[in-house]
Parts: sequence; structure tokens; C-alpha cells
Amino acid sequence: MAVGQSTSSGAKSWKVLILWALNERPCRFGELRRELPGVTEKVLAAHLREMEADGLVHREAYDEVPPRVEYSLTPRGVSLNEALEPLGAWGRANVLGASPAAGQVREDDDVPLVPGAA
Repeated sequence: MAVGQSTSSGAKSWKVLILWALNERPCRFGELRRELPGVTEKVLAAHLREMEADGLVHREAYDEVPPRVEYSLTPRGVSLNEALEPLGAWGRANVLGASPAAGQVREDDDVPLVPGAA
């Protein structure tokens, strides 16, 4: 796989996560950053601009001090989320639930990546 293809694939996965986060409620930039651990400000800003240009995300800038901007899904973004829901359900059933131990490990547990490593 070429580097460009790999980067493109990673970009698409962040965009799906952004869509899912905005499906819950409109969010400010900082809220989205907290919802998506690991995404950089640069990547998030670029993806939001691209998704706005694609008609998936609406950017609302309020004339306030300090400035406030909220992002929400457009009807097209909501429709895309609805189309992606079966994929999310499949992932929850087949990826997250595939391991017998998956239900026994909580998100905040300190689990070594390599068995036997401490």
C-alpha cells in the first residue's frame, strides 16, 4: 500500500469518528478534540473544513466575545451517518465483542499491549 493510500485511509477514519461525534449534538472545536483523543488540532481543523466543503458539516460562527463556533451535521451528514450505522453495528458485534475478554476489560484499565509485559 502506498503512503498516500494509507494517509487517505486514516483521514477517512477520523472523518467517520467526527461524523459520529457530531451525531450526538453540535460541538465546539475543543469539545470535538476531547471526544476524539489522538486527533491533532491541524488534522481536525482540516477535516472539518473538508467536510464543510462537502456539505456534511455546518459551521456556525456566533458574533460574540470571545468568538464561539459550533459544528453540526447537515441533513446530508445525518443521512451519511444513517448509512454508516450498519457498519458501526457490525464493528461492535464482530470487532469489539469478538474477544471473550472484551467485556472484562474497562477502558481505563492498565492492560499491557504485550502479554506478560508489565
